[in-house]
Amino acid sequence: MNHDGAPVGTVVTADSSVPADPTTLPETAGETSADHPWPLHVLSEKLKAHIERAPAAWVEGQVIELNKRGSMCFVTLRDVDAEISLSLTVWGTVLDRLTMPLERGSRVVARLKADFWVKTGRLSMQAWDIRPVGLGDLLARIERLRQALSAEGLFAAHRKRALPALPHRIGLITGRDSDAEKDVLKNARLRWPAVEFEIREVAVQGVNAVSQIRSALVELDRMPEVDVIIIARGGGSLEDLLAFSNEDLVRAVSAATTPIVSAIGHEADHPLLDDVADVRASTPTDAAKRVVPDVNEELQRIRQARTQLSRCVDQLMSRETERLVHLRSRPVLAQPSGMVSVRHDDLVRLRDRSTMAIESAVAREADRVSHLRAHVRSLSPQNTLDRGYAVVQNEDGEVVRTPGQAPLDSLLAIRVAGGRISARSETPNEPAIESPTSEDQK
Repeated sequence: MNHDGAPVGTVVTADSSVPADPTTLPETAGETSADHPWPLHVLSEKLKAHIERAPAAWVEGQVIELNKRGSMCFVTLRDVDAEISLSLTVWGTVLDRLTMPLERGSRVVARLKADFWVKTGRLSMQAWDIRPVGLGDLLARIERLRQALSAEGLFAAHRKRALPALPHRIGLITGRDSDAEKDVLKNARLRWPAVEFEIREVAVQGVNAVSQIRSALVELDRMPEVDVIIIARGGGSLEDLLAFSNEDLVRAVSAATTPIVSAIGHEADHPLLDDVADVRASTPTDAAKRVVPDVNEELQRIRQARTQLSRCVDQLMSRETERLVHLRSRPVLAQPSGMVSVRHDDLVRLRDRSTMAIESAVAREADRVSHLRAHVRSLSPQNTLDRGYAVVQNEDGEVVRTPGQAPLDSLLAIRVAGGRISARSETPNEPAIESPTSEDQK
């Protein structure tokens, strides 16, 4: 390409559509243009070369059409989970290697290689090898998936939710006008006539089964009035029940918040849905019995509870009546005044003891006061005066102890036992007569 965007070998003039060399072809499809195209055979050859470089691939599907023409067989495969089909060309040599003849509805794995016919421009898929998927292969594949999901914890017991004691509305996912639907409705309404259903009829086998069951499950799980969801289907072959072992469906059930009951097939059937569901029922009838209580059994339980409650009340009344009779027979209740009389006597006795104790304490204290009074009186000045002594005081009220305190002609007050005497000092002061000492007395 030059700087003007034209292919190399093209002369750019006023009319850039004139190629410089018509025999030179563009190397790539991006270099072609309306004025410099590829011949058709070039595109076909390049497509064939590109397709031949693509490797062969093993695919799995179900045979839905089979048309033999001579040594060739034209087969249409459909995806087991999606509405996608593909036409194959199988040579007779490939079919001859099969141990069992290929039939419609068979589940197979095939090694396919794309082939492009240059002459007609047709793309076809050639089957280089084709093998039926046997029952053992399906079981081994389901078992591997079971172990992988179990290792993730999808089947753990702590993830199981308890069923409601009495569901008001039940979600039911089942086949259209199926026996499983009739069994669930019949048995549930026989056990509890007031039960309500939210039914979703879906395909329970085939390519649309997984998508339809998942959509119905998500829809019912989002409805708050639905208390429990039952996924039910009657019996069938392993191939018929493969949808209930699909990984996408198992993960959708695990992610649901509403309790789910699996009722697929019969007791011997064990799809992966049974492991991930909160409760596994052996049959659709068993699912109805597990989800809905029997009204007759509940009424009988109520009657038994009433009888037991009445018996307990009667026993309680009898026991309490006996206790009352026993209490009333006690002396304290037979003669209630006796208790008061005993307490009255105790009060009188305690009162007398208190009175005696108080009188004794008062007498002791009175004697003590008398003793203290006599002692105080023996020490009082009055007692000294009563023995003939007198107290002399001068004009200032001072007690005269020496002659110098009573000068000549001073007024004196003499206190004797019988009262006071006024006097006047007339004798001159004389020294005090000292008491004779022990030496003088000798």
